[in-house]
Amino acid sequence: MTLLDASNQGPVRSGARVLAPDLARGFMLLLIALANTSAYMFGHGHAPMGHPVDGTAVDRAVNFALTIAVDGRSYPLFAFLFGYGMVQILRRQEDHGADRARAKLLLRRRHVWLLLFGAVHGVLLFSGDILGTYGAAGLIIGALFLFRDDRSLYIWSAVFLAVSALLLSLVAVLFGLVETVDATSGELDAGGALASAAPPDPLAAPLLRLAEWPAGVLEGMLSSVLPAILLGAVAARHRLLEDPARHLPTLRKIVGVGLAVSLLGGLPAALAAAGAAEVSPSVEMWMLALHRVTGIGGGLAFAALFGILGYRLKNRRGLVTAALAAVGKRSLTCYLAQSLVFAPVLSAWGFGLGGRLDSAGIAVFAIGTWLLTVGIAVSLERSRRKGPAETLLRRRVYR
Repeated sequence: MTLLDASNQGPVRSGARVLAPDLARGFMLLLIALANTSAYMFGHGHAPMGHPVDGTAVDRAVNFALTIAVDGRSYPLFAFLFGYGMVQILRRQEDHGADRARAKLLLRRRHVWLLLFGAVHGVLLFSGDILGTYGAAGLIIGALFLFRDDRSLYIWSAVFLAVSALLLSLVAVLFGLVETVDATSGELDAGGALASAAPPDPLAAPLLRLAEWPAGVLEGMLSSVLPAILLGAVAARHRLLEDPARHLPTLRKIVGVGLAVSLLGGLPAALAAAGAAEVSPSVEMWMLALHRVTGIGGGLAFAALFGILGYRLKNRRGLVTAALAAVGKRSLTCYLAQSLVFAPVLSAWGFGLGGRLDSAGIAVFAIGTWLLTVGIAVSLERSRRKGPAETLLRRRVYR
């Protein structure tokens, strides 16, 4: 019997799934939709975290909420769940008799395919893709760290977070030495939008995405992705989300401490994004550094919160719970479906709505797109079908 015998060693069956990770993934995709749409807002004035400044009081309130609760918080949540899933896959393979070498081979194949999925997604649709980042991170974690003890993973997560903080601080120092933005020119810049969203030529955009995607993967690797994956792996070893009843005190502490760190660290950038203070580019970069480093606290807090909710809702699943879980089971399909809507509707080479919608309008558009994917996921759940992207990935991995 080989490792890739899908009859008993393939992906987990639906009835055996843990509720909390699926709930978290379903909610996470709403956060990702809200975060990603800002990358299409070309032609707006610049503000911390890339949100446009030329808007109403409602727009500024949206900027504040997105900066403090979404930006830099959804990706660490996904990274934590990604690391958690790596250990779950490894455990499932070993439970069915696969040796460590074969289990590592399966994980490596999975991450290579995620990297390839990310490259196609990044070049064809959205260069802010996260699949490539997590595929590359998974290859590194699986090869060098996954089988180390908990203490080592804690130490390395702290090291990676410190390196991220150092690099962001260096960027802030460079901005202080060389001001690259003329604050008095009165000209509008891209407002944090991806360069590939602005050209009206549909043939020029893929060339820009071809350059943007690798840079985005590298930037993601140097952010909080690696430490969040390592912490997710430790949590999975202790079944933090699978046996939340035994870990409720720990989960509550993570929620409390994580939210405090995330909110305090994100507050300066959120106030600036809301127009409460005008800052120079160098000060903005210091705000950005603090915002990004503390984002891991928000990601971990969200994960722990859904661990608690999964425990509370385990035996009484309502309509909202079932819908979120359906999206979580098909998170890859729903994530790619968002880009299939965002790219042609918001980019300048398509309908160009990204250059015309304000912060509030584009947030409503993001929520509407997420609700569309919820409807698709619920329909697939009712017909007992997996998402097409999940099916394709599993056929490549568990061939």
